[in-house]
Amino acid sequence: MSKSLSRLDLNLLFTFQLLSQERSVSKAAKKLNVTPSTVSKSLAKLRDWFDDPLFIKTPQGLQLTPLAQSMEHDLADWLQMGKQLMGKRGDDTAKGLSFELMLESPLSLIMLNQLTQAIYQHYPDAKVKVRNWDYDSLEAIIRGEADIGFTGRESHPRSKESLDLLPYFIDFEVLFTDLPQVYLRRDHPALQEEWNIDTFLKYPHINILWEKSETWALDDVLIELGLSRNIVLTLASFEQSLFVAAEPHHSMMAIAPQYCEQYARQLHPDLVTRPIPISGEYLNKLAIPFTLIWHKRNSHNPKITWLRSKIKAIYQPHAHD
Repeated sequence: MSKSLSRLDLNLLFTFQLLSQERSVSKAAKKLNVTPSTVSKSLAKLRDWFDDPLFIKTPQGLQLTPLAQSMEHDLADWLQMGKQLMGKRGDDTAKGLSFELMLESPLSLIMLNQLTQAIYQHYPDAKVKVRNWDYDSLEAIIRGEADIGFTGRESHPRSKESLDLLPYFIDFEVLFTDLPQVYLRRDHPALQEEWNIDTFLKYPHINILWEKSETWALDDVLIELGLSRNIVLTLASFEQSLFVAAEPHHSMMAIAPQYCEQYARQLHPDLVTRPIPISGEYLNKLAIPFTLIWHKRNSHNPKITWLRSKIKAIYQPHAHD
């Protein structure tokens, strides 16, 4: 028989969350500003309610039982929604809305003005915060510190950035699919040669550090072909790699998504592009699905629903302009 939620002291759930984070009764007690005995009594009530030990004492600290592990993410979501509800005030109106966005750069820069103007037209007093998509952005969405993300994922079946590996509590929608291409100066010596895989690999490459990884699907595909790139410079962003590729007196080339062509035309008009000289199934493994990402708890949030529709209206028609 299911138990009525009205019979549960909801403060016990905060104790559960702290115990799962701290893995220690004494540390949880310190965070709650109570005695360890009080936390132990709360844990006993939780064990009785769920009919499960929840935490097992080990030399490394408290370890969660399978039931407790299955509850951990759901409880974090539930408490986050509770925090949002408790933060509301009677005098709150739409003008107090804030938007926290995690966007891949330079994709965000290309149409950021159009997006922010759309937000301000609909919510004149809104506050907008935009951060670059980075290695911890997905965690920020999970923790409720960001409303939505917009970034490229990978199609290679072994990639850690595959859409199939997103957590079950994350929703997503692919807005367009891009292919990376080569960016190099108009006077680059490679352009005087036949453009093929040998020419592509003959010259040094500029790489970017993507979510703490120095390799990506292209490198996996080249390994499958028994080949590799000569990476001589690793930078933090596509903007940096395009900036360096456009500089004179070197023979380095950069790899960036096709959409960056629009960005390069504005800031680096001397850059030209060439396709990565790989075909067939190997080229398909390089496809980049550019994806809106949000937490399931926001699936029916009117603000997020409106924001998703606005981003789709802006980016989809211009994906490859």
